[in-house]
Amino acid sequence: MKNLFILIFVFFVKSSYAQFTYVPDDNFEQALINLGVDSVIDDYVYTSSIDTVTVLYVNNKNISDLSGIEDFISLRELFCYTNQITTLDLSNNSQLFEVSCGSNDLSYINLKNGNNSGLWYFMSMNNPNLTCVDVDDVTWAEYNWARDTWTSFSNNCFPTYQYDIKKQKKLLKIVDIYGKVIQPSYNKYLIYIFSDGSHEKRFFLDKNK
Repeated sequence: MKNLFILIFVFFVKSSYAQFTYVPDDNFEQALINLGVDSVIDDYVYTSSIDTVTVLYVNNKNISDLSGIEDFISLRELFCYTNQITTLDLSNNSQLFEVSCGSNDLSYINLKNGNNSGLWYFMSMNNPNLTCVDVDDVTWAEYNWARDTWTSFSNNCFPTYQYDIKKQKKLLKIVDIYGKVIQPSYNKYLIYIFSDGSHEKRFFLDKNK
Protein backbone atom coordinates (compact mmCIF):
# COMPACT_ATOMS: atom_id res chain seq x y z
CA MET A 1 0.00 0.00 0.00
CA LYS A 2 2.86 2.35 0.83
CA ASN A 3 4.50 1.74 -2.56
CA LEU A 4 1.19 2.37 -4.32
CA PHE A 5 0.84 5.68 -2.51
CA ILE A 6 4.38 6.70 -3.55
CA LEU A 7 3.65 5.85 -7.21
CA ILE A 8 0.44 7.87 -7.16
CA PHE A 9 2.24 10.80 -5.54
CA VAL A 10 5.07 10.73 -8.10
CA PHE A 11 2.54 10.60 -10.96
CA PHE A 12 0.65 13.57 -9.54
CA VAL A 13 3.83 15.63 -9.12
CA LYS A 14 4.96 14.89 -12.68
CA SER A 15 1.52 15.73 -14.06
CA SER A 16 1.44 19.00 -12.12
CA TYR A 17 4.65 20.16 -13.75
CA ALA A 18 4.01 18.94 -17.30
CA GLN A 19 5.45 21.26 -19.93
CA PHE A 20 3.32 22.75 -22.69
CA THR A 21 4.20 24.22 -26.07
CA TYR A 22 2.31 27.20 -27.47
CA VAL A 23 0.71 26.45 -30.87
CA PRO A 24 -1.36 29.51 -31.87
CA ASP A 25 -2.31 28.39 -35.39
CA ASP A 26 -5.50 26.30 -35.26
CA ASN A 27 -4.76 24.62 -38.58
CA PHE A 28 -1.33 23.54 -37.36
CA GLU A 29 -2.82 22.25 -34.12
CA GLN A 30 -5.54 20.40 -36.03
CA ALA A 31 -2.82 18.73 -38.10
CA LEU A 32 -1.15 17.63 -34.86
CA ILE A 33 -4.48 16.25 -33.63
CA ASN A 34 -4.85 14.32 -36.88
CA LEU A 35 -1.37 12.90 -36.30
CA GLY A 36 -2.35 11.78 -32.80
CA VAL A 37 -0.04 14.03 -30.76
CA ASP A 38 -2.77 16.36 -29.48
CA SER A 39 -6.43 15.99 -28.58
CA VAL A 40 -8.21 19.36 -28.58
CA ILE A 41 -7.67 22.78 -30.19
CA ASP A 42 -6.71 25.02 -27.28
CA ASP A 43 -3.45 26.64 -28.52
CA TYR A 44 -1.29 24.25 -26.48
CA VAL A 45 0.18 20.79 -26.85
CA TYR A 46 2.11 18.68 -24.35
CA THR A 47 5.82 19.16 -25.09
CA SER A 48 6.44 15.53 -24.21
CA SER A 49 4.12 14.56 -27.08
CA ILE A 50 6.19 16.34 -29.72
CA ASP A 51 9.81 16.37 -28.55
CA THR A 52 10.36 12.82 -29.83
CA VAL A 53 8.63 13.28 -33.21
CA THR A 54 11.10 12.70 -36.06
CA VAL A 55 8.88 13.15 -39.14
CA LEU A 56 6.30 15.90 -39.67
CA TYR A 57 4.23 16.19 -42.86
CA VAL A 58 1.93 19.25 -42.65
CA ASN A 59 1.92 20.36 -46.27
CA ASN A 60 -1.19 21.93 -47.81
CA LYS A 61 -2.97 22.48 -44.46
CA ASN A 62 -3.68 26.26 -44.70
CA ILE A 63 -1.14 26.92 -41.94
CA SER A 64 0.10 30.49 -41.55
CA ASP A 65 2.11 30.17 -38.31
CA LEU A 66 4.37 27.25 -37.44
CA SER A 67 5.13 28.49 -33.91
CA GLY A 68 5.74 25.51 -31.67
CA ILE A 69 8.10 23.84 -34.15
CA GLU A 70 10.99 24.85 -31.87
CA ASP A 71 10.05 22.12 -29.40
CA PHE A 72 10.21 19.37 -32.03
CA ILE A 73 13.82 18.89 -31.00
CA SER A 74 14.14 15.39 -32.50
CA LEU A 75 12.68 16.38 -35.86
CA ARG A 76 14.49 14.92 -38.88
CA GLU A 77 12.03 15.55 -41.72
CA LEU A 78 9.81 18.63 -42.07
CA PHE A 79 7.50 18.98 -45.06
CA CYS A 80 5.39 22.14 -44.76
CA TYR A 81 5.12 23.25 -48.39
CA THR A 82 1.99 24.81 -49.93
CA ASN A 83 0.77 26.75 -46.90
CA GLN A 84 0.70 30.47 -45.98
CA ILE A 85 3.61 30.43 -43.54
CA THR A 86 5.32 33.85 -43.27
CA THR A 87 8.30 33.11 -40.98
CA LEU A 88 10.06 29.88 -40.07
CA ASP A 89 12.46 29.57 -37.14
CA LEU A 90 14.30 26.25 -37.19
CA SER A 91 17.24 27.37 -35.06
CA ASN A 92 16.29 24.91 -32.30
CA ASN A 93 15.92 21.92 -34.63
CA SER A 94 19.50 20.66 -34.86
CA GLN A 95 18.58 17.14 -36.02
CA LEU A 96 17.01 18.20 -39.32
CA PHE A 97 17.90 16.10 -42.36
CA GLU A 98 15.21 17.20 -44.85
CA VAL A 99 13.17 20.42 -45.09
CA SER A 100 10.68 21.30 -47.82
CA CYS A 101 9.01 24.69 -47.29
CA GLY A 102 8.32 25.87 -50.83
CA SER A 103 5.14 27.61 -52.04
CA ASN A 104 4.51 29.63 -48.89
CA ASP A 105 4.50 33.36 -48.05
CA LEU A 106 7.86 33.21 -46.32
CA SER A 107 9.84 36.40 -45.79
CA TYR A 108 12.34 35.01 -43.27
CA ILE A 109 13.88 31.64 -42.37
CA ASN A 110 16.32 31.04 -39.55
CA LEU A 111 18.39 27.90 -40.09
CA LYS A 112 21.24 28.73 -37.73
CA ASN A 113 20.84 25.47 -35.83
CA GLY A 114 24.53 24.61 -35.40
CA ASN A 115 24.32 21.63 -37.74
CA ASN A 116 23.83 22.87 -41.31
CA SER A 117 25.97 20.05 -42.69
CA GLY A 118 23.46 17.58 -41.30
CA LEU A 119 20.66 19.11 -43.38
CA TRP A 120 21.05 17.06 -46.54
CA TYR A 121 17.95 18.38 -48.39
CA PHE A 122 16.48 21.89 -48.23
CA MET A 123 14.02 23.43 -50.69
CA SER A 124 12.38 26.86 -50.33
CA MET A 125 11.45 27.66 -53.91
CA ASN A 126 8.35 29.69 -54.87
CA ASN A 127 8.51 32.11 -51.94
CA PRO A 128 8.36 35.54 -53.68
CA ASN A 129 9.15 37.55 -50.51
CA LEU A 130 12.04 35.41 -49.29
CA THR A 131 15.25 37.33 -50.03
CA CYS A 132 17.53 35.93 -47.34
CA VAL A 133 17.94 32.80 -45.19
CA ASP A 134 20.04 32.90 -42.02
CA VAL A 135 22.47 29.96 -41.89
CA ASP A 136 25.61 28.87 -40.05
CA ASP A 137 27.46 27.70 -43.16
CA VAL A 138 26.89 29.80 -46.30
CA THR A 139 29.16 27.67 -48.50
CA TRP A 140 27.35 24.46 -47.59
CA ALA A 141 23.93 26.05 -48.14
CA GLU A 142 24.82 27.49 -51.55
CA TYR A 143 26.25 24.20 -52.77
CA ASN A 144 23.61 21.81 -51.42
CA TRP A 145 20.29 23.62 -50.98
CA ALA A 146 17.63 24.74 -53.46
CA ARG A 147 16.14 28.24 -53.34
CA ASP A 148 14.79 30.92 -55.68
CA THR A 149 17.27 33.07 -57.60
CA TRP A 150 16.31 36.12 -55.50
CA THR A 151 16.99 34.27 -52.22
CA SER A 152 20.47 34.39 -50.72
CA PHE A 153 22.11 32.73 -47.73
CA SER A 154 23.81 34.76 -45.03
CA ASN A 155 25.23 34.52 -41.52
CA ASN A 156 23.34 37.70 -40.66
CA CYS A 157 20.45 38.58 -42.96
CA PHE A 158 19.28 41.66 -41.08
CA PRO A 159 22.16 43.27 -39.15
CA THR A 160 20.07 46.31 -38.20
CA TYR A 161 16.89 44.39 -37.56
CA GLN A 162 16.18 42.12 -34.64
CA TYR A 163 13.94 39.22 -35.52
CA ASP A 164 11.49 39.40 -32.63
CA ILE A 165 9.47 36.43 -31.45
CA LYS A 166 6.97 37.48 -28.83
CA LYS A 167 7.47 35.80 -25.50
CA GLN A 168 4.27 34.08 -24.58
CA LYS A 169 3.24 33.33 -21.03
CA LYS A 170 3.73 29.66 -20.27
CA LEU A 171 0.91 27.27 -19.48
CA LEU A 172 1.73 25.47 -16.23
CA LYS A 173 -1.16 23.05 -15.94
CA ILE A 174 -4.80 22.34 -16.70
CA VAL A 175 -7.20 21.48 -13.88
CA ASP A 176 -10.88 20.69 -13.58
CA ILE A 177 -13.32 22.59 -11.38
CA TYR A 178 -12.16 20.51 -8.40
CA GLY A 179 -8.51 21.46 -8.88
CA LYS A 180 -7.45 18.05 -10.22
CA VAL A 181 -4.78 18.12 -12.94
CA ILE A 182 -6.21 16.63 -16.15
CA GLN A 183 -5.51 16.45 -19.86
CA PRO A 184 -7.50 18.75 -22.17
CA SER A 185 -10.73 17.19 -23.39
CA TYR A 186 -14.14 18.05 -24.79
CA ASN A 187 -17.37 18.73 -22.89
CA LYS A 188 -15.68 19.65 -19.61
CA TYR A 189 -15.03 22.92 -17.86
CA LEU A 190 -11.26 23.39 -17.78
CA ILE A 191 -9.10 25.93 -15.97
CA TYR A 192 -5.79 26.88 -17.63
CA ILE A 193 -3.21 28.14 -15.13
CA PHE A 194 -0.33 30.25 -16.50
CA SER A 195 3.15 31.19 -15.29
CA ASP A 196 2.23 34.85 -14.74
CA GLY A 197 -0.40 33.87 -12.16
CA SER A 198 -3.38 34.32 -14.48
CA HIS A 199 -5.93 31.66 -15.31
CA GLU A 200 -8.60 31.10 -17.93
CA LYS A 201 -11.79 29.08 -17.84
CA ARG A 202 -12.47 27.18 -21.06
CA PHE A 203 -15.09 24.80 -22.37
CA PHE A 204 -14.64 22.92 -25.63
CA LEU A 205 -17.75 21.44 -27.18
CA ASP A 206 -17.38 18.26 -29.19
CA LYS A 207 -19.39 19.04 -32.33
CA ASN A 208 -19.50 15.37 -33.23
CA LYS A 209 -21.77 14.59 -30.29
